Amino acid sequence: MTNVLFVCLGNICRSPMAEAIFKKMVKEAGLADKIAVDSAGISSEEQGNPPHPGAQAELEMHGIDWTGMTSRPIETKDFEWADLIIGMDSQNIYYLKQMAPENDKAKIHLCLDILPNEMGKDIPDPWYDHKFGRTYAQLSESLPKWLDYIKANML
Repeated sequence: MTNVLFVCLGNICRSPMAEAIFKKMVKEAGLADKIAVDSAGISSEEQGNPPHPGAQAELEMHGIDWTGMTSRPIETKDFEWADLIIGMDSQNIYYLKQMAPENDKAKIHLCLDILPNEMGKDIPDPWYDHKFGRTYAQLSESLPKWLDYIKANML
């Protein structure tokens, strides 16, 4: 089993969107028994809250189920569980690398780094500008490449 963890600041916008989209992709690829997907936030501020209404609406518009998802902060055990930790922006990556045990730091990657023309670029937080369509588009471009990476390198 390959375990994938998506991380953003509050776990109500980008990372739950990534989790929901990736779960659908994994299921459609027939790999649900080989790839587990979860998400968490750097902050505990939104703990227990569902995805942001804008994230919910964007996912629903694309027929992607988010039901039952609630925000939670990343925990030490997540670093042990995850084989791949995908952060949404450089600030997330900084905090993840500060928190991670030394032997787990290599698991941490910036989401858009999988796209050669987007390396080093952040997925901006739509909590601030409500551009959830932009977030969906960026995830829809990068997540298939992450699935290809997992299939080629981890399964």
